[in-house]
Amino acid sequence: MNSCCAERSETPRSLLMQQLIPAVSRPAPPWSAVAIIDLKMQELLSEHFAGKYLILLFYPCDFSFTCPTELIQFSDRIAEFRALGSEVVAVSTDSEFSHFAWVMTPRKQGGLGEMKIPLLSDKSHQIARDYGVLNEKQGYAYRALFIIDRQQIIRHVTINDQDLPRSVDEVLRVIKACCFVDKNGSLCPYGPVPTNNALGEEDYFSTT
Repeated sequence: MNSCCAERSETPRSLLMQQLIPAVSRPAPPWSAVAIIDLKMQELLSEHFAGKYLILLFYPCDFSFTCPTELIQFSDRIAEFRALGSEVVAVSTDSEFSHFAWVMTPRKQGGLGEMKIPLLSDKSHQIARDYGVLNEKQGYAYRALFIIDRQQIIRHVTINDQDLPRSVDEVLRVIKACCFVDKNGSLCPYGPVPTNNALGEEDYFSTT
């Protein structure tokens, strides 16, 4: 197993995360890199996702423990994301060759096996740096997640401690909320996301 996630840096995190994280409601930094898609190495560009919601899923490294447990969940549930007009792209600073080897490794041996989402190689570290989530000292990306909308505007950002996985259900909830707001032009209340028309304040508060 790769040790990049297991070893704690002795450098204070405030010194490690000095990069500027792109602000919510601002344009997402563009990118292009090689990805593993259906067991093939292909050039992938951020502009390919214009008109869709994009979940950009940064993770520290291949052949680790926490990373495959969450990536497999996102891959296995990709149909739920696509039903909402969204796609998921996972990205780390590993090479495309490392990604390929990881995909070719069976899940029972710590690999990913068949993946339905692209694995993007940020071996230059430029994408993680542009998004403000690169550990410059150790050369890996923090466990960050960006939701980018159809106009390629950042709508949601989370950055987890390296030992804490992301929740597929929570990301789906946020995507549904984005869809609701973009469709109805209104605020989305807390709780289950309404599925039809905009919910007026009086209607909402009358049910609480």
